[in-house]
Amino acid sequence: MHAACVPFEAARQVAILPDGHRARNLHGHSFQARVRASLPKDWANFPGAETDDLERALARCVRNLDYRFLNEQVATPTDENLARWIRERIDVPGLDSVGILSTANQGADIDRNGHVHIWRRFRFESAHQLPNVPPGHKCGRMHGHGFVVILHCNQNLGDRDMGVDFDHLDRCWQPIHGELDHACLNDIPGLENPTSEHIAGWIWRRLKQTLPELSWVTVYETATAGCSHDGEHYRIWKEMTLDSAVRLTNAPDGDRRRRIHGHTFTIRLHLSAPLDEVMGWAMDFGDVKELFVPIFKRLDHHPLYELPGLSDTDPASLARWTRREIGDQLAALDRIDLYQTPGCGAILSWGALHPALPV
Repeated sequence: MHAACVPFEAARQVAILPDGHRARNLHGHSFQARVRASLPKDWANFPGAETDDLERALARCVRNLDYRFLNEQVATPTDENLARWIRERIDVPGLDSVGILSTANQGADIDRNGHVHIWRRFRFESAHQLPNVPPGHKCGRMHGHGFVVILHCNQNLGDRDMGVDFDHLDRCWQPIHGELDHACLNDIPGLENPTSEHIAGWIWRRLKQTLPELSWVTVYETATAGCSHDGEHYRIWKEMTLDSAVRLTNAPDGDRRRRIHGHTFTIRLHLSAPLDEVMGWAMDFGDVKELFVPIFKRLDHHPLYELPGLSDTDPASLARWTRREIGDQLAALDRIDLYQTPGCGAILSWGALHPALPV
């Protein structure tokens, strides 16, 4: 799939919220619209232009919302209704998901089945140590993180209008926050081995009975590593950035993308595996990074168009090349995200599970 993200500035009022709610007042946001699509072959202007052309298609759609009073375009301009508005109007085949971020901490995504998932981001500051790691492992020492948690809720699973009720997520989260924030996680029953996976599972079990709409719990242990849990599966990821030079060889003469240029790419490796019963993780984040280092060194601060076996330097070609080069080194790897700019790039997925919603 290819992914694109486009910002827009707009004002709105959400009159269906309860009296006294501040979002009933006229207010504004720096919104972001994002899409993912499985684009047909030959859809783009030339092979390798898919990411750029998808971004342009989204920008054409979103410009009708930019610097507007959204109530004139959408009767009830909640995040999910704005996502529906875009989904109905964007001229792109193979849509997989359409999302709106009204702030960096909340938004709504419509999946390929038409289900609306709202999400909210929370943070807690805590210490932990992993008791079962080998001697000398840095995570065996007491240390701390500013953990980030994202709760995804599928409004089709519940009987309330979750699409307008971020406040309900706040209320559900507050007791959890009270237990986790400014605490040593090892001292909390059920978190004696507080890996990201165990934290995500612990939060899931605490919330699912009172929040039946809950569809994913995502835990960022750091800004570049974390775990998502849906009550059954654990997916971890490790993210890195690459500063690399590229040129698109299929671009027509005169197109600036034929020239040597560059990006700060973001690459995110996703792995799905059962939890190790002793370690409490699907895989050590440090091991993921170490196994990827030889490939990272071939990509970072290099002219990628000189790499042998690489058909072109667009995100999809780079993701496919990376998968081939990793081979069997990361057996649990089932997805590679490669973004040339924030939110714009390619998602290569080959696992049994459909890619999770964006985070």
